[in-house]
Amino acid sequence: MKLRSLCTTMVQSFCLTAMGFSLLPGAQAQTSTTARSTVTAPVSETNMVTLAGNVRPEANARNDRGAVDGSMQLEHMLLLLRRPSEREAALTDLIERQYEPGSPDFHHWLTAEQLGSDYGPNAKDIAAVTGWLEKNGFAINSVSKSGLVVDFSGNASQVKAAFRTEIHNLSVKGTPHIANMSNPQIPAALQDAVVGVASLNDFRPKPANRGISSARINGASRAITPKSKPEFTVNADYQLVVPDDLHTIYDFDPVYKSGVTGKGETVVVIEDTNVYSTKDWDVFRSTFGLSKYTKGSFTQIHPGGCKNPGVNGADGEAILDAEYASAAAPNAAIVLASCKDTETTFGGLLAMQSLVNENLPPPIMSISYGECEAENGAAQNAMYNQTYQQAASEGVSVFVSSGDEGAASCDADEAVAVYGIAVSGFASTPYNVAVGGTDFGDAYAGTVTDYWKSKNNSIYGSAKSYIPEIPWNDSCASTLITNLVGYNVPYGANGFCNSPEGEEYFLSTASGSGGPSNCAYGYSLIYTPDYNPPSGLPAKSGTCKGYSKPNYQRGMYGNPTDGVRDIPDVSLFAANGVFGHYYVFCYSDPTPGYYGAPCTGDPANWSGAGGTSFASPILAGIQALVNQSTGTPQGNPNYVYYALANKEYGGTGNNSCNSTLGNGVDSSCTFYDITQGDIDVNCLGPYSCYTPSGTNGVLSVTSKAYEKAYNSNRGWDFATGIGTVNVNNLVKNWNKAFQ
Repeated sequence: MKLRSLCTTMVQSFCLTAMGFSLLPGAQAQTSTTARSTVTAPVSETNMVTLAGNVRPEANARNDRGAVDGSMQLEHMLLLLRRPSEREAALTDLIERQYEPGSPDFHHWLTAEQLGSDYGPNAKDIAAVTGWLEKNGFAINSVSKSGLVVDFSGNASQVKAAFRTEIHNLSVKGTPHIANMSNPQIPAALQDAVVGVASLNDFRPKPANRGISSARINGASRAITPKSKPEFTVNADYQLVVPDDLHTIYDFDPVYKSGVTGKGETVVVIEDTNVYSTKDWDVFRSTFGLSKYTKGSFTQIHPGGCKNPGVNGADGEAILDAEYASAAAPNAAIVLASCKDTETTFGGLLAMQSLVNENLPPPIMSISYGECEAENGAAQNAMYNQTYQQAASEGVSVFVSSGDEGAASCDADEAVAVYGIAVSGFASTPYNVAVGGTDFGDAYAGTVTDYWKSKNNSIYGSAKSYIPEIPWNDSCASTLITNLVGYNVPYGANGFCNSPEGEEYFLSTASGSGGPSNCAYGYSLIYTPDYNPPSGLPAKSGTCKGYSKPNYQRGMYGNPTDGVRDIPDVSLFAANGVFGHYYVFCYSDPTPGYYGAPCTGDPANWSGAGGTSFASPILAGIQALVNQSTGTPQGNPNYVYYALANKEYGGTGNNSCNSTLGNGVDSSCTFYDITQGDIDVNCLGPYSCYTPSGTNGVLSVTSKAYEKAYNSNRGWDFATGIGTVNVNNLVKNWNKAFQ
């Protein structure tokens, strides 16, 4: 049946209309036959097994400050259960058929109840697990409709007694934390039914945004003169990027003129905070010409009755997510779904779990947070994988920022990479779109006046057309920056990263992220006696493998035959000013130490930033345009993205869609192929760091040679994935992907 107008209590009574869900419960091969029980012996605590890979690397003797008080309450811990292997295989096969045109299961999305009854664990196994928890004094808050997640609460003493691990106070770089000091244990009888506790620590994922770069090629903070300096638009030093610029550069306007504006669609941004002021969203829209789309709305919800988080230091992330989702889909309902962080669980994960287990989940979700796979640990990686897998089976499109630290995601927000090549476990699952970041290449090429008008229009837009793009990269390891400032190479004693200017201005990991999944199911951070990274964290050993390469990525021109999931999938502009371009947004929080500013007067004085935090909600907004155009939720968009990209690039690439052509690129291109530049960052230490001489090395596939991590190339690459999008062509060609 087609659900054309259905209100749901999922999000505190906001109404999702024209959703077009097709819920056909008889279409799946799997039936509701009772699942095989995997708990076949009495649950006894005399025989315990260890759940390996679930200790934060910071939980070490150096940082240890002693056990927490046993009475410390630990609310909403999430225990992830395991399906019988045959049910997992059946679900995996079903999801492939759900995305295969011509299959009787094509776009026949599951409900959470169907997922639980047809693909969930045996009810007796769930009862055995919850019974063991209750026996140890824990309160069971809920069991998800999927049957896979048990939400439970207790105290530190109960965790110690049941899971045989102590929760300790830590001091990490002067910041207090708590974490389990050893891997949890469970009764051996439950080992085939339990994956693990998603988290027993209070380390939180990092928002994927970066403030304006203080080291910029064409600005006043350094003396290097670029090939050309931008003309004045809003600010004499920068080209501010606003919604009208996005609409011009990525060709939104023909879609809007056709009536496709996101009307009737909903985009949910996932947070663990509220925004400082909902008026900021209104001011942003009125200032930049979006308020004429009168059906657009913004609401904040706390799904599943979770605790209202109020406002915390991540509220800048929250408002930029909401504003730029609306910038792409101005008539859509933008919903911020947030839950308060608990002592052990990220509020955004609680929100997502509640949403995917509702009767009618939202069609599109965007999350702009991340943490490297190794630091997440095995159970938390599995939890995000399961959450996104459930979303994909229900027809939900999940967009995730790839990160802002090149291929060094264990070094997020640092000035130097020390832990080797790593990617975000939030972004590396097969069931989400990982969104990377680019910069505009006009300043590098000396063609700024070809692409920007000398004056803004009434809504501060000044872009003339599509602009050539390069990977976003602030680091001295960038070959484009290196060459522009007059050096031949970034590495070595005479290379740019070891020059006085390189060390003063350009030691940074700020860069769009990408790389291979390499720690999805294990733990790759170990202590080494001969190396002591500055942060006190252990170093990456590379001992575990990643998620298997998804079918949609196999055979893609440029994608390596490495057997694992590679990210990003698609990219959009995300730079923070190193070449003179960044995003402006309305964020009025005056709290000292935040980067809020009054949203009055010239937007040059507003808050500004970059990061894949912007790219993810924009791409989510683009999906709302696709959903409106097709009349139905599309689930995981990667199946269509890669099919269209394979058509465009073929087996050799497509020169006419090369981004370096700028305004000369072919008008039929769905994707712009980014072929110039890299996401390489500077590094120290022996792990994937090429340092032939000098102090600072550059991140490399091997420490013995210069193999950049990573370069852009024709077709797919680790720097920008497929490339960036022409929105008009993406919407027009969506239903032609498999023709």
